[in-house]
Amino acid sequence: MRQPQSPRVQKNQDKTEEEDRIRINFYTDPLCCWSWAFESHWQTLLTKFGHLISYRYVMGGMIPTWKTYNDPLSSVSTPIQMGPVWMHASEVTGTNMKHSIWALDPPESSYPPSIAVKTVELQSTAVAEKYFFEIRKAMMEDDVNISNEHNLLEIARQLNDEEFDLDLFIKDWRKGKGKESFREDLKKTKFHGIGRFPTLTFQNPEGHGIMIIGYRPYKVLEEAFLFTLGKSELAKIK
Repeated sequence: MRQPQSPRVQKNQDKTEEEDRIRINFYTDPLCCWSWAFESHWQTLLTKFGHLISYRYVMGGMIPTWKTYNDPLSSVSTPIQMGPVWMHASEVTGTNMKHSIWALDPPESSYPPSIAVKTVELQSTAVAEKYFFEIRKAMMEDDVNISNEHNLLEIARQLNDEEFDLDLFIKDWRKGKGKESFREDLKKTKFHGIGRFPTLTFQNPEGHGIMIIGYRPYKVLEEAFLFTLGKSELAKIK
């Protein structure tokens, strides 16, 4: 079984340079097993073409609460039914996932971890990406319930980054300062009709783009990027 590697985070870019990049919106959710399995493909793309990409994560709010959640496609309406979905995703993608969490200590909602990521993002998008990776890794590898506030704060305490102020994060978290950014993500997800994760939208500087929905092999991801890049730009990197 393979495990996704730590993210290759984007650095701040000159505005003019960023305008020439392919813009990618990555619609995802902290509890989405398919997004976790897709992580290694995503990091491979960034390693190869990161200098041509500007991206942001959009938290889609997959599970507001189990009282309202229902996925007829996967026959999931209770936490215990999510375990077999993770087992299937693990077998199909070769990614290690501890599906036992859905029987032992199931997350109640994907909203708290999403808001926590957006709270870190108030300080730094790079650190938020690192934190997003770490909370999912804790859940997938160690059965950590990331809808639990104590666990979210504990993982934040373990972040070792000079750009991250833990005390400020805790203060912002207590005040709910990440909620507005998360609400904007939910609006964006709903406006574009995104109902499945991961979903990635690609757009070039001319406004042309493409969308890929759900877990796909790396080849499909790269082809979508190169298609959006266009023949003229592609010729420059060959």
